[in-house]
Amino acid sequence: MAGSKGEVVKSLVVNAVIASSKGVAAAITGSGAMLAETLHSFADCGNQLLLLLGIRQSGKPADTKHPLGYGRAMYFYSFIVALLLFSGGGMFSIYEGVHKLKHPEPVGDITIALVILGISILLEGWSTLGNIKVMNQRRGKTPFFKYLKDSKDSDLVVVFGENSAAVLGLMLAGAALLVAKQTNDGRWDAIGSLAIGLVLIGVAIFLAREIMSLLVGESADAQLQRTVEQLAVDDPNVDQVLRLLTVQQGPGEIVVAMKLKFRPGLETTQLVDAINSFERQLKQRVPEVRWSFIEPDHAD
Repeated sequence: MAGSKGEVVKSLVVNAVIASSKGVAAAITGSGAMLAETLHSFADCGNQLLLLLGIRQSGKPADTKHPLGYGRAMYFYSFIVALLLFSGGGMFSIYEGVHKLKHPEPVGDITIALVILGISILLEGWSTLGNIKVMNQRRGKTPFFKYLKDSKDSDLVVVFGENSAAVLGLMLAGAALLVAKQTNDGRWDAIGSLAIGLVLIGVAIFLAREIMSLLVGESADAQLQRTVEQLAVDDPNVDQVLRLLTVQQGPGEIVVAMKLKFRPGLETTQLVDAINSFERQLKQRVPEVRWSFIEPDHAD
């Protein structure tokens, strides 16, 4: 989680600087697209504060009220961020675009706005590349887009979604300003605001769908099942994996429950030792397994 927290903090600092700069540009140009981008960046700041709160809450130790810990708190806050990205960013940008289409106004001097947009793209791009670097370390050989879809690291995926949407939104805002200035037609600025809104809504819907699955209770990566089956093959005391259930309890936290068929003739003490040995091997092989429950049985 340390790498995730660093990426969130970096994005928060970048967005705070960018949001203030965009606000100045929006005031100077009167651009609806720049106003949409300003509110988008301020919303991102609030979102990243929520993610930091989620990281803190999910790190709380288990207690009697929450015996499996607070790992899913990260998914809750990530889902809230997706909702805010949809409503606070996407819907407002579309509202602003529709308003500007009905009441178009020519944009003012766009020089400062374009400079700020260029610097913002560099900063957001730097933040996005850092985010991608951390994700590449975690995904291993998994294809990038498959990792985005299947990842249990909701905080990293949310930050990547925000940052990539921000870079695309900045490009759209810059293009809208240039066309609006060249044509002296404020409707192009409105179209830019609408396009930014659609991008934000698309990203928010993708994030919400993926995080909802984790929030409800998604199984761990399929590799875990293959690991359990291989351990069973290598363990002389285990004849068969009868049933295996896994739940992703939070980023880096997995709950495992299974039925194992042990070889006949084991006494109680030997059976207990065999169960403990299997659990130790599993946790050594997959450190994310924090809770494991093994039931010996002869049939499913």
